[in-house]
Amino acid sequence: MTLFEQINADYITAYKAKETVRVSVLRMLKTSMKNFLVDQRRPGGTISDEEMLDIVLKEAKQRRDSIAEYNKAGRADLAAKEAEELGILEGYLPSAMSAEELASAIEQAVAETDASSPKEMGKVMSALMKTCKGRVDGKVLSQAVKDRLSR
Repeated sequence: MTLFEQINADYITAYKAKETVRVSVLRMLKTSMKNFLVDQRRPGGTISDEEMLDIVLKEAKQRRDSIAEYNKAGRADLAAKEAEELGILEGYLPSAMSAEELASAIEQAVAETDASSPKEMGKVMSALMKTCKGRVDGKVLSQAVKDRLSR
């Protein structure tokens, strides 16, 4: 079952169970997917799991940014609502990498690209983003690669 099919099935289940927040989040995901297809000039077409993962990642990032802004503004009620939506979205993301997995992936990428200085960080990041997509935050990954190449 593709990620899109899973989201559709979960949407129907949540709709029947009258889970309003889950229905709202999944409806938003479906709309984002349709907008993506229109932007790509493929209305009514299909979407790959990788493209759907990109959409889920984008929506999750928007929720994280909103939570930070709401907390900064002292709006804990709105931050809690966004956090609930983020929890639903995270159910569709791959499991996060452990520190050991991240260190191993960085070492492998450094070896593959023969990077030896922070100037070559772009090559390492490019290689890592293919394998770690959705499993680690970009800021954390960037800092870890920078630390590794500075040694």
